[in-house]
Amino acid sequence: MGFNCGIVGLPNVGKSTLFNALLSQQAAEAANYPFCTIEPNVGRIAVPDERQTKLAEIAKSATIIPNQMEFVDIAGLVRGASKGEGLGNKFLAHIREVDAVMYVLRCFIDDDITHVEGSVDPLRDAEIIELELAIADLESLEKRVENNAKKAKGGDKEAQALVALAEPILALLREGKPARNYKPADREEAKCVRALQLLTSKPVMYILNVDEGSAATGNALSEKAAAMAKAQGADAVIISAKIESEMAGLTEEEKKEFLTDLGLKETGLTSIVRTGFKLLDILTFFTIGPKEARAWTVRRGATAPEAAGVIHTDFEKGFIRAETIAASDYIALGGEQGCKEAGKLRLEGKEYLVQDGDVFHFRFNV
Repeated sequence: MGFNCGIVGLPNVGKSTLFNALLSQQAAEAANYPFCTIEPNVGRIAVPDERQTKLAEIAKSATIIPNQMEFVDIAGLVRGASKGEGLGNKFLAHIREVDAVMYVLRCFIDDDITHVEGSVDPLRDAEIIELELAIADLESLEKRVENNAKKAKGGDKEAQALVALAEPILALLREGKPARNYKPADREEAKCVRALQLLTSKPVMYILNVDEGSAATGNALSEKAAAMAKAQGADAVIISAKIESEMAGLTEEEKKEFLTDLGLKETGLTSIVRTGFKLLDILTFFTIGPKEARAWTVRRGATAPEAAGVIHTDFEKGFIRAETIAASDYIALGGEQGCKEAGKLRLEGKEYLVQDGDVFHFRFNV
């Protein structure tokens, strides 16, 4: 269980180098020319969680199954992609399938690595990406409204709902603003917006790819890009894809030493994962037993039955109660029995909102 992020950017900004480094393997060809990644490369990584490790030790779980984060390396967009330039709409279609988008912006100067626009300017690159995605969204949404307009006039409630929802979003897109600027009235409307699969409705984080010497402090280019991200209310992560690549084959101990020498507190991967969870506003809950200690994710605000449904739809349909222990209590009190004795095991019902770190045992009847 986890989520997936599409890695998007112009050609030669370090996307495939970053992808390779994050997955510690050469799964995507990182070459110095546009469109070296023709098909989206997909890879998954385990998301380590210290709480899960401790829970598994206490419960003597035979297997640990962590959350997973999936990366999709999407070939470089170019100016005019929405009109079919470069590999055009083929790229855009791949973005529709991901939960979030990582905009990789080049914030380093290297005369040996060409830039498709002829110069290095992360703000311009971000604008090109956003514009191409917005144009594609505008065209697709206008077609959907056009196709449903007659049905809506005829009294089709589903068509009426779509047209009503689309109107304010279209207004944003026509102003050159992303669809994510539209604020749904409630969770149900938010689901409807997600169902539209608009490219610019995806949550965005900016990955600022700097030179090795700027990995710890950033540079003038990354400062400009970070300021832009902050103005948009978005998160920005400064990394050096080259450094991440150099760490790919190191042991954990060697990585720590390498990071210390560079003045870095954590790997770029750790920063990206933490930012990704924040970006999607998701929580981790656990199921613990002698067979396995497993981590799962749900969106913040999910109820206990919805969490049960992540494991199996039958769990949600027949939900009765959720035996619930906070991971911190489970660890501090040495397991389920200690929590029972201390009154830390709770029976929660259908209205209970999942908290990060909850350890659940679901009672259900189908």
